[in-house]
Amino acid sequence: MDLLAVRSYLAYLRTEGISKTSMGRHLSALRTFFAFLKREGRMASNPAKSVGTPRREKTLPRTLSVAEAGAVVEARGREGALGTRDRALLELLYATGLRVSELVGLRLEDVDLSARQVRTVGKGRKERVVPFGQPAAAALRAWLKARGAFGPAARNAEIVFLNARAGRLTDRSVRRILDRAVLSAAVPRHASPHALRHSFATHLLAAGADLRSIQELLGHASLSTTQRYTHLDAERLIEVYRKSHPKAEEKD
Repeated sequence: MDLLAVRSYLAYLRTEGISKTSMGRHLSALRTFFAFLKREGRMASNPAKSVGTPRREKTLPRTLSVAEAGAVVEARGREGALGTRDRALLELLYATGLRVSELVGLRLEDVDLSARQVRTVGKGRKERVVPFGQPAAAALRAWLKARGAFGPAARNAEIVFLNARAGRLTDRSVRRILDRAVLSAAVPRHASPHALRHSFATHLLAAGADLRSIQELLGHASLSTTQRYTHLDAERLIEVYRKSHPKAEEKD
């Protein structure tokens, strides 16, 4: 087995329609196997060591349409304080594009209802302020008024979103809340909390927001990360180009 044989094997996998991720796993297994044979004195060198790992395909993030996102956020859910909490949570998640970890960690002092904005600390301990709209503000006011139904501990809790025992929600709890909303809204696709974050960014871009502003709202350190979170269909890109570029159309 030599370098040419390893490369030929990877080429064969490609012709068989194997994904680059799977090809990378095959190559990793070969490297490990050949390293073992080298240690045992069965091979003089590791022919797979110098072969570069195939780059993984960049996939577009899953997003919801504006109508689907609205249907999920406004889906009829549970009654009582739990339903009020779920509605406020989903409204704020879509209105701000917060990460789930940021959402469940929000404290009362982080929320300014009069200015309609939240303060959060994201990755790299980077603090940012994100605005939100009137629907999210109204849902939050309703929840803060209703959460006393969870008992005295809830009335004194510093965390915004609580479970029925007046404790902090987990990431998994947020996913279950969203799953129920997706089922109630009859949205024909799977949606994760991160999908609402993708949708937040994509819908802002489609409405004309610039990438730098979206980068700040999402708390991304790199603009290239923001570009992966946002996408427009080809027709929309062509429309933007024709309306914006000075040489896009001939003038009479």
